[in-house]
Amino acid sequence: MRLPRLLVLTDRTQCAGPLVETVAAAVAAGARAVLLREKDLPAAARESLAASLSGILSPVGGTLLVAGTAHLAARDPFPAMRPPVLGRSCHDAAEVAAARAEGCDYVTVSPVFPTASKPGYGPALGPAGLGALVADAPPVFALGGIRPTDVRACRAAGAYGVAVMGGVMRDPGSVADYVDALEEAKP
Repeated sequence: MRLPRLLVLTDRTQCAGPLVETVAAAVAAGARAVLLREKDLPAAARESLAASLSGILSPVGGTLLVAGTAHLAARDPFPAMRPPVLGRSCHDAAEVAAARAEGCDYVTVSPVFPTASKPGYGPALGPAGLGALVADAPPVFALGGIRPTDVRACRAAGAYGVAVMGGVMRDPGSVADYVDALEEAKP
């Protein structure tokens, strides 16, 4: 499966309204891949939320990835049953190398730019730091403080695409700006 170049990560604490409505607006604006985080929810609530989001993405041929199963944190154990698509969050060369060795289909690399959502992961990598991690990696989604105006620099550094959380959760209509920027940044 080939993922779209824009990956939207959920964070209901940053939404202006209900998460399902925010994701629906993001999909209406062009999002086709969503990573459901919300790991603090009880399993039943998270499963219900996943079903709702799948229902929004399915009619447009979109993909829902679920953190903890289809997308792993840097230190999560590799699953006994590998899902059809598997990604991992990475923050440095060692984590990227481990994800590659595991056969991950993609990785997110963060933080590329300063962001309040990713405290504690060291200084921002910037495009040069991103580029240094992309060379031997699975397809990389640049994550962390990415604005539409940053897309070209991320793609020029070798990122497959960009992953966005806060900006889209606060303004789901901004997805159209990211989609346009990705189209303009084609190699």
